[in-house]
Amino acid sequence: MNAWLRGFLLLFFLGVAGATAVFWSVQNALVKPLSLPVEGLRMDVEAGSNLSRVISQLHEQGVVRSPIWVRVYARIKEQGSIHPGEYMIPAGSNAMDLVGRLHRGDVTRYRVTLVEGWTFQQALTQIRKATRVKSTPAGETVAAAATALGIEGNPEGRIFPDTYVYRSGSSDLDLLRQAYARMETVLAEEWQQRAENLPYKDPYEALVMASIVEKETGVPWERGEIAGVFVRRLDKGMRLQTDPTVIYGLGENYDGNLRRSHLRAATPYNTYVINGMPPTPIALPGREAIRAALNPKAGESLYFVAKGDGSHHFSATLQEHNRAVQKYQLKRRSDYRSTPSEAQNRE
Repeated sequence: MNAWLRGFLLLFFLGVAGATAVFWSVQNALVKPLSLPVEGLRMDVEAGSNLSRVISQLHEQGVVRSPIWVRVYARIKEQGSIHPGEYMIPAGSNAMDLVGRLHRGDVTRYRVTLVEGWTFQQALTQIRKATRVKSTPAGETVAAAATALGIEGNPEGRIFPDTYVYRSGSSDLDLLRQAYARMETVLAEEWQQRAENLPYKDPYEALVMASIVEKETGVPWERGEIAGVFVRRLDKGMRLQTDPTVIYGLGENYDGNLRRSHLRAATPYNTYVINGMPPTPIALPGREAIRAALNPKAGESLYFVAKGDGSHHFSATLQEHNRAVQKYQLKRRSDYRSTPSEAQNRE
């Protein structure tokens, strides 16, 4: 074998060896699972961070083995841009999975639920204690939240009860703004589909009525009929005489026992004393309550009384109503309840 051929073969085998080494290096860097704990790795990517910095930090932690190949891969795949936020990298992920997650912005999502019928204060408390929500001065009090949202006066009922999805680091004000915008949208949508000849001069008055319907309703299918009662009472110049407004007006003075003296107390929310509706909503109404307030069920009933199973008996005359009060309230059943059972809710 001459010297030229020996040199060629040497270079050939060196090239093969080098290519093989590169192949296994790339395989080890990109395809082999990262060194992650069995529960996965939770990591925060700060705003302004870039892929190179994140990969270097993970290399220092022993998670990424060959940062140079990861950077090369991201450049070839055009996945060099990343999104800030909190990420959960599950065990078994490799570097290509990691780059893809960072590039797509597959951040961890959290949820907070605001319940229909809650007060603004209850909703604010729920938001403030939600996981990974950043507290701000705007969320410290209801008044501060109202100012931050640009609402004059009492913001009761102005945020929509729903489940909201957010990222780690979102602030209480971020979520309040989202819920406020959602209520504005829902109210505008339902207002456009309202019935004719309603006793509301604007959507806000409809929101007030919807909040009362929300608090008075035990079973969902009664919303329209309850709204119908209240609308007919307004049309006839009758007082609404609804307990939830009285309770709201009592505020912290309400101890769970509504007394006759409370029904005579002069507050802006005591609908046994005032004419018309209270000055603001008394709770967060959901879409169905808003829809019922804007599309009340036709009929003749002017009264209703709780039957003790979450539903109500509706009456067109005071005489009939008094008989229903005698039957359902003065002689209460042993299993009396003001809210429906789980079985009723499933119906």
